[in-house]
Amino acid sequence: MSETALRVGMFGGTFDPVHLGHLRSAVEVSECLQLDKLHMIPAPRPPLRGHPQVSARDRLALLEAGIKDTPGLIADGRELRRQGPSYSTLTLAELREEYGEAARLVMLLGQDAFLRLADWHQPEQLFALAHVVVVARPGYQSDRPAPLKELIGEREVDSVSSLMAEPKGKLLTQTLPTSMAISATLIRQRLADHRSVRYLLPETVEQQIHARQLYTF
Repeated sequence: MSETALRVGMFGGTFDPVHLGHLRSAVEVSECLQLDKLHMIPAPRPPLRGHPQVSARDRLALLEAGIKDTPGLIADGRELRRQGPSYSTLTLAELREEYGEAARLVMLLGQDAFLRLADWHQPEQLFALAHVVVVARPGYQSDRPAPLKELIGEREVDSVSSLMAEPKGKLLTQTLPTSMAISATLIRQRLADHRSVRYLLPETVEQQIHARQLYTF
């Protein structure tokens, strides 16, 4: 591998709202994979999930407030400018064009999203553009559906060095040092019930939520 090849990650999601679990995972996976940059990208209308409770622009503002000056993390609003569903293949294609063919481009997924990967739009194209890294939860095990096994084929590797030997096309499961079982659903419910969310969110995000009167309906 070229010593100058950038390592770039894409971490998409609803971030509804972004919380310390998201942000801590972003920092730790960046360290584990030695990423130069990690784009955190709010999805305006995720094709396989329900509609988020607040606007994409509000969620992006909360993400920006949460990240602040954290090295390597980027609050990326590119999908807000796109018409139609926010397919990951389109975002990866944009990132690939920006960083070049030699860049090690990685799409990060949680385990639940990974198990549905074969149902995504053009799932084979994901591997034609990037690697896939599944962020594992300690002790979590689930059988892979047959379509997912077929999609993965012989792509799976067992180390970061093996993953980064190529610019794209591989799958790695990575367990992070810290497990933070924080649920955005729980946070939204607590906010709706006017209960404390202190220490579940960055203080700056909590302040923005209250200032904008979000999640209180």
